[in-house]
Amino acid sequence: MDTTTPTTETAPAHTPFRVGIVGYGNLGRGVEAAIAKNPDMSLVGIFSRRPPSSIAPLDPAASVFSIDDLAGRENDIDVLILCGGSKSDLPEQGPELAARFNTVDSFDTHARIPEYFEQMDAVARRAQNTALISTGWDPGMFSMNRLFGEALLPDGETYTFWGRGLSQGHSDAVRRVPGVAAGVQYTLPSSDAIDAVRRGTRPELTTREKHTRECFVVLEEGADSEAVREAIVTMPHYFADYDTTVTFVTAEELARDHSAMPHGGFVLRSGRTGDGHSQIIEYSLALESNPEFTASVLVAYARAVHRLSLMKQHGAVTLLDVPPGLLSPKSAAQLRAELL
Repeated sequence: MDTTTPTTETAPAHTPFRVGIVGYGNLGRGVEAAIAKNPDMSLVGIFSRRPPSSIAPLDPAASVFSIDDLAGRENDIDVLILCGGSKSDLPEQGPELAARFNTVDSFDTHARIPEYFEQMDAVARRAQNTALISTGWDPGMFSMNRLFGEALLPDGETYTFWGRGLSQGHSDAVRRVPGVAAGVQYTLPSSDAIDAVRRGTRPELTTREKHTRECFVVLEEGADSEAVREAIVTMPHYFADYDTTVTFVTAEELARDHSAMPHGGFVLRSGRTGDGHSQIIEYSLALESNPEFTASVLVAYARAVHRLSLMKQHGAVTLLDVPPGLLSPKSAAQLRAELL
């Protein structure tokens, strides 16, 4: 067996593979921190639309570049981790960068994932690159657990609950509304709905019955609060299908009360087997830092993307297509011995 080409049977090469970060907000900082915990990868640099001199990375020795400096760096970077927002950044940056690099992103507009996949697949396949889209925890780890539940309990129903927590993607969407200076959005699950699922009653729940959304917004000077409120609560894919409240606060109140980024949630599969025995599968997350956990998932899947690329598996993929063993720095033999 050629041990220089990673497969599910081989350990990774000793030379760290090279990672670049595109975008340096909360998610980008989380990716930098996660790379530092993985000795089989090295950070080539942070690439941002902001002036490099305005960015202070966690590691003062980390290199910071303009995003324009990615030109000509195709041979220096094994995987780019894209940390932009799903509303405007990734639909533009994803296809552009997948034409030149292997990429990983966290595109999270669920209704548009099939369309985005097709765009990324066409570009990456032409360039013989590998582009993993829509990873993180939802879409991401929750998606995987929905798959497990449906496969194991075909006679059943799947339920996903998010929160209480601050959503990065929805908060980004709020901040892009004209007249919004700053803002955050929280998702709140219904405890009554969760309890009904755990009892095995398999309730039929509407979108509005499962969650509510809560926005805290700082207005730009002179902005029309009612126009901002209406733009938020009617936004398709984000708020239109939920009972959404918008509370206007000062910048000081936002910084004081809403600077933390907790999140989490549950995926439950309620089903029956055999003669009608009730079975419940539950996967849950309780996160003190949404962006840092999302970043940790992105970084693990960057390892898988690097290996898939070396195995010449090109085009777009999702975590549903990736063998779990490719996420680990350990060899398949180690995983069999330690985890099975």
